[in-house]
Formats: sequence, structure tokens, C-alpha cells
Amino acid sequence: MFKIAIITDSSCDLPSDLIDRFNIKVVPLRINYRDQEYRDRFDITPEEVYNRLEEEIPKTSMPAPEDMIQTFQQLQDEGYTHCLVITLSSGLSGTYNAFRLIAQDFDMKIDIIDSKGLSWVLGFLVLEAAKMIQDKIDYQDIVQKIEQAKERVKGYFIVDTLDYLKEGGRIGKVTATLGSLLNLKPIISIDNEGKYFPTAVGRGKKQAIKKMVEPVLKQIESTKASIAVLHGRAEKEAEAILERFQGLENVVELYLSNISPALVVHTGPGLVGLVVNPVDND
Repeated sequence: MFKIAIITDSSCDLPSDLIDRFNIKVVPLRINYRDQEYRDRFDITPEEVYNRLEEEIPKTSMPAPEDMIQTFQQLQDEGYTHCLVITLSSGLSGTYNAFRLIAQDFDMKIDIIDSKGLSWVLGFLVLEAAKMIQDKIDYQDIVQKIEQAKERVKGYFIVDTLDYLKEGGRIGKVTATLGSLLNLKPIISIDNEGKYFPTAVGRGKKQAIKKMVEPVLKQIESTKASIAVLHGRAEKEAEAILERFQGLENVVELYLSNISPALVVHTGPGLVGLVVNPVDND
């Protein structure tokens, strides 16, 4: 009899009620200040990171190896035979490769999937897998369907300033400087290599939000989808985006979520984002 577990990392941004309902194991990324290290979402909140940004911008790192080992060991001790791990993009973190190395030391059947995304791009994949586990779908079918789902889940976000992405080495200095000088707000997505790229540019945040939202509204005129609106200290803007999708016939699920402390470090305050998961009709 198969017993299947699902593991992800704390960048998935799934709310605790869904994590608990579907028995999702979350391994925390790390937030590193000069004098102390914190487990993302476990020991530190997004608000605490915002409040300290003026005095220090911390570093982030992948989950500690001991946290991964402990999670695998606990599942193996509990009699799990199969384990599906879905991580944030390997283009942004070493988490995927670390899980691959550590998984080799355990007797369970373990598959590691690189989501090529983060936040609710990762979150929707994890949620979809967890629901299939609950519905007792065959394990290999779950792995295959999640690989296919990676092609259709798309995420977009806008930040108030590009300085934090520049500081973290996620974009170039020239791009960040030009964006600030011209008040250009790129709509950022993640490419097939799991790295950031601009899909469009708005002059000012209001225009950028319009350019982010309207293509998605157009898309769901003919396609059912789950939608997640995410933000980092930009709740009013996020709620205004959320209202655009409320009550629409083709919106299957609608979520509002704040981003993890680890993502706060790289984007600063003011992020708004939109993740779209078109429904698989197979």
C-alpha cells in the first residue's frame, strides 16, 4: 500500500489552513542577519523584516540540510513509501539541488520537481499535488500532471523599487537605475530557466498594474482558472486587484496572500502580484 507525502519550501506562500488541511510539509528557507539567523515564516514574519530594512537588508539562503534530513526521516519513520518534493526555482535558489542530494540517502521513492517559480506559482503546484494525493491518484500520474502543470501556471509581479532585486543580484545595476530615473515599472515574470524577466513595462505603478491585470481578465473570459493575488505591504492595491476577479464566472478559486519574509528581502515593500492557474480539463 502506497503512502504519499508532499514537501515544499516556505517560499510557496500557501496559508497555514491549506498547509494543515492537506498535510503539506514545509521546510523553511533561512533569513540571515549579521547577528542571527531565522527560519523563514517560522521564526520571523514579513512585518519584522520590513521594520528592519532601513537598518539592515538581510541575506537569504536555502533551507538548512538538517531541516531537509529531519523532514525526510520523520516521513520515513511514519511509514511513507513515496515523497514528492516541489521546490522554488533552481534559477533563484540552490534548494532544488540540495533536496536532490539529500534524497539519495533515504529508502522512500522520492521525486524532486523544480517548479521554475516561487510564491503561488510554486503554491498552486503544491496544492494541486496535495489534492491529487488526497484523491488517491496514482503516484506516477501525479508526478506527470505536475510536470505538465508547470507549463500553464504563470506569475507576474510589480515592485515599488528595483533596488532590492539589484541588491540581491537578481537584476543588473543599469536596469535598476534606468527604471528608477524614468519611473518605469516592469511587470516581472519567470522564464523557462526559472529566472526573472520583464514581460511588459508601465510608466508608473498604476499603468503597470493595468497592464498586468487586463491580459489575465481577457484570458479567463474563455478559460476557467484559479487566481492568487499577492502583496508585500501593499494590501489596498492587492484588494483592488482582487475585486476585479471577484464574482467572475470562470474564476474557480480566488486567494489573497502576503509574501514570505524571504521574498520581502528581495523585493522590499510595495510588491503586488498575480498568479494564474488555468484549470486542467483532462
